Amino acid sequence: PNPCHTIVNSLKSLGQIQISIMPILSFAIGIPGNSIVIWTICGKVKQRSPTVMLILNLAISDILVLVTLPVWIYSFANTWLFGVTFCKSLVFVVYCNMYASVFLITTLSLERFMAVFYPFMIQRWKNKAVILKAVFLLWLLSIPLGASIIPFQEIEETKFGQQCTCRNYTSDQQKILFLLLETIVGFVIPFVIISTCYVCVGRRINTMTYSSRQRSARLIASVIVAFVVCWLPHHMFNVIEIVSTQIVDSNQKMSLALDEVSEMGVYISGSLAFISSCINPLLYAFAARNFQSHLRFAKMFKLFETMT
Repeated sequence: PNPCHTIVNSLKSLGQIQISIMPILSFAIGIPGNSIVIWTICGKVKQRSPTVMLILNLAISDILVLVTLPVWIYSFANTWLFGVTFCKSLVFVVYCNMYASVFLITTLSLERFMAVFYPFMIQRWKNKAVILKAVFLLWLLSIPLGASIIPFQEIEETKFGQQCTCRNYTSDQQKILFLLLETIVGFVIPFVIISTCYVCVGRRINTMTYSSRQRSARLIASVIVAFVVCWLPHHMFNVIEIVSTQIVDSNQKMSLALDEVSEMGVYISGSLAFISSCINPLLYAFAARNFQSHLRFAKMFKLFETMT
């Protein structure tokens, strides 16, 4: 059997399972989980460190993605009934918050690096006005990047009925440039920064005696690992689409096979992206398990209180 067809068929089966289950689980876990994180930080934590402020904004970003899930779930189960404008708007929300998440997580890794290696310099961050300006700039950068998808997003006819999954580029060069921008700015550059920070932090952390700082660094590391695992497939399928476009003239058969893989990859990577928005509260709850308290909320409150 043709190995390309085998890959495609496997992706179809996996995609159908994920479309059915993953978004529902993400919504059921992520909405209450992120709501608890926001409520705990806003209502209980008085002294909010830069780390906690970034975690708060990450939870807001995640919940903004998750509230779109009922529409996607209904659409995949039936067909897209909401028109092109709503399709573009919903995809903008998802992409804007994808960029916000990656920028917040990159900033979290930089903040942990500074806290470990330059603890006196990081004191400047503890000024509330500086933190708010930094967070505002992260969101401000995410909005135009998220909006860049709007001109291309369209509705298409698929085997699942009409779906809001099509991008209509005016040329192959435009398609390649857009996909490269998305993958380089949304993954490659942040991943290099994050990896560099955590290689350095990892070497130092075992020699540190401050348990709260160790706990913070390990927690943020787990958030970053979860983010990479959930978003890497999306950018891998972007690369497959770029290769397919590049070889369309020289090897049309292979290009069509890669297109089919990429088409099914939208559903798989989309499901994983939604998982990334629900997993962080579970990581916080796990990190807080050792605090002495009978109430889960109190444990999470103590976790955020100890973050410096």
